[in-house]
Amino acid sequence: MPELPEVETIRRTLAPDLIGRRVVAVTLHRQDIVTGAARSADLLVNHFITSLERRGKQLAIIAAPRAATPHAHAPSRPLVIHLGMTGQLLFLNPNQQPTQADHIHAQWTLTDKRGRITGTLLFRDPRRFGGLFTYRSLDALNLVWSSLGPDALEPPPHDHPSLARLWRSRRAIKAALLDQSCLAGVGNIYADESLHAARIHPARSAATLTPDERAAILNAIRAILARSIAAGGSTLRDYKDSSGRDGAFQSHHRVYGRGGQPCLECLRPLTSKTLGQRTTVWCQVCQPRRRQKAPRPSELSTTPSQ
Repeated sequence: MPELPEVETIRRTLAPDLIGRRVVAVTLHRQDIVTGAARSADLLVNHFITSLERRGKQLAIIAAPRAATPHAHAPSRPLVIHLGMTGQLLFLNPNQQPTQADHIHAQWTLTDKRGRITGTLLFRDPRRFGGLFTYRSLDALNLVWSSLGPDALEPPPHDHPSLARLWRSRRAIKAALLDQSCLAGVGNIYADESLHAARIHPARSAATLTPDERAAILNAIRAILARSIAAGGSTLRDYKDSSGRDGAFQSHHRVYGRGGQPCLECLRPLTSKTLGQRTTVWCQVCQPRRRQKAPRPSELSTTPSQ
């Protein structure tokens, strides 16, 4: 499932092709992918795209019925795209054909201010766990997003109520990190990678973590997310950016998907078990159940590994 780095990469690669463009047509090949009103205006037809916003793993296209001018204000309307397990947002230039033409559930035609077609945006989702969510206003979207925890890429205040709830939890820290109401954007890949970097056993109760261990986890999360974004995200199966390019961070995974292989730190075999219904991989030596010394500063570096 695309996590924060993959969704942020899509946001960044789509922005130059979408912002300032007008949506002149939309085609829905499956009506059931839309939650909320599905009129053409709700799907942004005759609207100008003003920005692309992300919260955690969710991406919102923000549009207004009039082009932005210095003295005019038009009410904005958001369209949220959930990528689910296999969702893709792909931008095609005029006359460009998709590499894979199956499982395309929606497409938008875009023009510039002079009415010239600039391209097509496709929503493709082979397993159909993703979808489109329409809202009438930014206030409505912000109300929904208020149920999410702070974005994992931004450093929230240490006394943020969602983080306080996270650290009070008696759940395994791996399960607690996947709770989007506590911290938005971390999924299975980056929870495993961050706990390994912070040298924390994934089954440790969140409530037993010391302040230093909590800080190590948050620092590791932000560093690893930043490194993954710099590498274009992780492509394990279906994920691609808006140009159809694979990510490269999967080659830097130190534990995720490597159960039974040698730990890159101590060379002992990595353990893979199911925790909280999610496959979890860790090193029994580098991430013991007892409290461990803080990780080395180099392990939390935001510089992409070579």
